[in-house]
Amino acid sequence: MPATKRSRAKTPRPLTFKDIDYRITYKPKGIRSSDSLGPCEEIIGQARAIEAIRLGLNVRSKGYNVFVTGLLGTGRTTTIKHLLEQLDHDDPSLLDVCYVNNFANEDSPRILTFPAGEGRRFRKDMGYLIDSIRKVVPKIFMSEDFKDRNSRIVREFENRQKKLIAEFEEKLTSAGFVMVQIQSGMGARNEIQPLIDEEPNSLEKLERLAKEGKFPLARLDELRRKWDSLRRDFDTTTVESKKLSAKLEDALEKLRYSMIAPLISDKINMLKKRYPDDKVVDYLDEVQEALLSDLDRFREAQPRRGEEEPPPFRKREPFEEFSVNLLLDNSETRQVPIVIEKSPTYKNLFGSLERVVDRFGYWRTDFTRIHSGSLLKASGGFLVLNALDVLSEPGVWWPLKRALRNGELEIAAYDPFYMMAGAGIKPEPVPLNVKVVLIGEARIYHLLYNLDEDFKKVFKVKAEFDSVMDLTEENTLNYYKFVRHCVDIDTLPSYDLSGMQAVAEYGRRLAGHRDKLSVRFTAIADIIREAAFCCEQRGGKKVTRQDVHCAINNKRRRVNLVEDKIQELYEQETLMVSTTESVVGQINGLAVYSSGGEYMFGRPTRITVNTSLGKAGVINIERDADLSGPIHNKGVGVLTGFLRYMFAQDKPMVMSASISFEQSYSGVDGDSASSTEVYGILSALTGIPIKQGIAVTGSVNQKGEIQPIGGVNEKIEGFFDVCDARGLTGEQGVLIPHQNVQDLMLRPDVLEAIKKKKFHVWPVTTISEGITILTGVPGGERLKGGGFTKGSVFAQADDKLREMARTLQEFGQTKKDDEDGKKQKTTRRKSTRKRSKK
Repeated sequence: MPATKRSRAKTPRPLTFKDIDYRITYKPKGIRSSDSLGPCEEIIGQARAIEAIRLGLNVRSKGYNVFVTGLLGTGRTTTIKHLLEQLDHDDPSLLDVCYVNNFANEDSPRILTFPAGEGRRFRKDMGYLIDSIRKVVPKIFMSEDFKDRNSRIVREFENRQKKLIAEFEEKLTSAGFVMVQIQSGMGARNEIQPLIDEEPNSLEKLERLAKEGKFPLARLDELRRKWDSLRRDFDTTTVESKKLSAKLEDALEKLRYSMIAPLISDKINMLKKRYPDDKVVDYLDEVQEALLSDLDRFREAQPRRGEEEPPPFRKREPFEEFSVNLLLDNSETRQVPIVIEKSPTYKNLFGSLERVVDRFGYWRTDFTRIHSGSLLKASGGFLVLNALDVLSEPGVWWPLKRALRNGELEIAAYDPFYMMAGAGIKPEPVPLNVKVVLIGEARIYHLLYNLDEDFKKVFKVKAEFDSVMDLTEENTLNYYKFVRHCVDIDTLPSYDLSGMQAVAEYGRRLAGHRDKLSVRFTAIADIIREAAFCCEQRGGKKVTRQDVHCAINNKRRRVNLVEDKIQELYEQETLMVSTTESVVGQINGLAVYSSGGEYMFGRPTRITVNTSLGKAGVINIERDADLSGPIHNKGVGVLTGFLRYMFAQDKPMVMSASISFEQSYSGVDGDSASSTEVYGILSALTGIPIKQGIAVTGSVNQKGEIQPIGGVNEKIEGFFDVCDARGLTGEQGVLIPHQNVQDLMLRPDVLEAIKKKKFHVWPVTTISEGITILTGVPGGERLKGGGFTKGSVFAQADDKLREMARTLQEFGQTKKDDEDGKKQKTTRRKSTRKRSKK
């Protein structure tokens, strides 16, 4: 391994309390408690996301909807709402949307749009129009003028009809016939019969008498001729009478039309002037035509005998088709609509078509039963949705995408199983102008982006919420202001400066880096509330650092049952881990466990290594048992490469080394134990014991450099808990990669033990430094002339491997000599037998 200043340096010293103290000491001038601060009014730590969101919200071109990604609790929904409220839209151009009847095709209701507030007025005006007409028209029908005109027309036609009938009756009398009524079933019919001796007789009767010789045949023939002539006249008279009746109806209809049409026309024209839009004018023309084409509807709405006014079911039915369904009413909206839909079902999002059972038992609907959803309510503004909720609801994603792509909303009934089949309608699509903000995880975004062709067309802006921000005085002050914000919102006790500092320290630990602060303010707010509860429990007036630590410990206590149970196994020595003495080929590794959710904890694991002469190399027992994950397998391959790099440059490496994670039955993954395994192999090779009071974490590369790992705090705390339960000796501690020093945010009890030098943390850069600390023997370095530093661990390992190579060589030579000797003896026996035969 190349010599470096670090490799020639003395044994690395353990970190001091000052090195790992992560307490926040920032004290704003004049600030002693949260009462001295104003509440936080701005979004903290999301400049990148805010910039992307502003782009999506302000670009009005089609497709610039926003998909927001980020960890839960980073304030995504709050930020979106805050930004939307800040947009400069004091005078929004909003529309009212109405559905009205399509008189040409009732199954396709038409859309009318109005400036905000005019839709309500139009509905009111239409209601007033119909109500006034319904009140006035019956009065016109009841007026003396109408009755006189109606009577004159009726009398005129009655006289003409009487004259027509009188002329026909005169023909009957002069011809000696009379009109009689004959019962026929349940009714009666008119029949022309001749008068014989002043009595009407039917022709059938006269024919029978003529056959009997009682009536002259010549007279019968003459009567027949007259009867045929009169019958033709009768038919003509009947036709003319019906024509007169039809003309009477036409005359009466014209009378009604002449008296009603000017009234309706004047009222419709007033509405046309008030609403000059072409679509509205066309609709009003159809209303006028429908009203005048069926004037009988006004008679249906008249009160019956004994009624002051018609009952509702008769009163509304004749004029229901003239009602206005105000689907979207923005009359009282002063800013752009901001709709946060928390339950995006099909009905809530797109609206619905209400169906009712008619008197015949059929499901039916019409334009008055169309209801709007949140997508239409947000028209002209913004709609915020949760991506997972949208994708989880059946039948929502595809209509939503289609509406955004086409810029129009189709309201339809959602019948996935056609169980409510019946009369349906297809309303005219509603023009849609809305910005949709989807909030979801990054995996959902990538899933849709890669698998949905239209997704990238309708959601062109991605806003990523960070989970951390830089630790600066400004951001720390914002943390303090956030504390004040939570205090005001939830009416909590005020925080003193130490309490606010402790909250910032908690955010520092959540961030996992000494130079960062977490922006997962949901978790931060929870600790603020719980610390206030701890303060109230002890009877304090202000929340202090002690209360914040109490809240953190209580939160940990609520979820660490599994951790405590595992700790009991260490204390009972069911799980075998040594924390004192020194052992060859045995070392304490560190692993991180998750109990579900966000809580993780670390615990030590015994790793043992045995070496022997052979060519198997490094044997990963976990892999042979199918308990090793791919990353752990890679780590074993990397450490094998390091051993070859160090010790197999001038000789073959003829070593077999078996590595086992003892009492591990659920699988191992990750490469954070690769350096630990190297230390175990070096100890097993050289016979130099490893201090069991020191645990190790850190991965290694093929050059022997220690690489950073995750979960360093949990691993240190886990080993500390085991050592503390068995008694701290002052020699115990953990080896960590030097890069992880910036990630150290340890519990207060661990920090206190380090401060008192009862527990230690050593940062290491190379395998040489680590093995030096673990064994007390210098690790060594490669010399320019070959070999390693005399007496070092590397030198002893190299000598052992060289000895193994020679042993294997000698063993191979001896075996070859034995085989050659056996061959020579066999050859001599064969030669002796041949000579004997000769």
